[in-house]
Amino acid sequence: MQVILRKDVEKLGQAGDLKSVKDGYARNHLIPRGLALPATEEAVRWFEKGRQKREKLRETAAQKARDLAAKIGGAALTFSRRAGAEGKIFGSVGKSDIVDSLKALGFEVDKSAVALEAALKTVGDFDVEIRLHPQASAKIKVSVLARS
Repeated sequence: MQVILRKDVEKLGQAGDLKSVKDGYARNHLIPRGLALPATEEAVRWFEKGRQKREKLRETAAQKARDLAAKIGGAALTFSRRAGAEGKIFGSVGKSDIVDSLKALGFEVDKSAVALEAALKTVGDFDVEIRLHPQASAKIKVSVLARS
């Protein structure tokens, strides 16, 4: 089935792209969530009219993300948690903790931008990637310290 993407879809394409996807994926996921439209002739013409405007908006968003990534790039966050003898902490440091700490530093970051496979559950230093845009990401240092 041919669809026109209304929003950027990770691993599929950007808004305005004409893509061929399986019928079930389009009917059950993309179209109900407002991510795509069926590629009728009328829809294609309508999207072609706004192509330049979308390109300009996309470039502006990418530039803002690159600027924010440059500012965040050197950030270092420290968390103090109670820990056991082997270095395992009671609880964990997760995405929301990182987002809250970045917000305290003055950086507005969405929780989904934090690329953390699983919550941090041990004492140590970790590199965490912040994916702000497909063209912009930053690495931050996260230190988890043990307290008694």
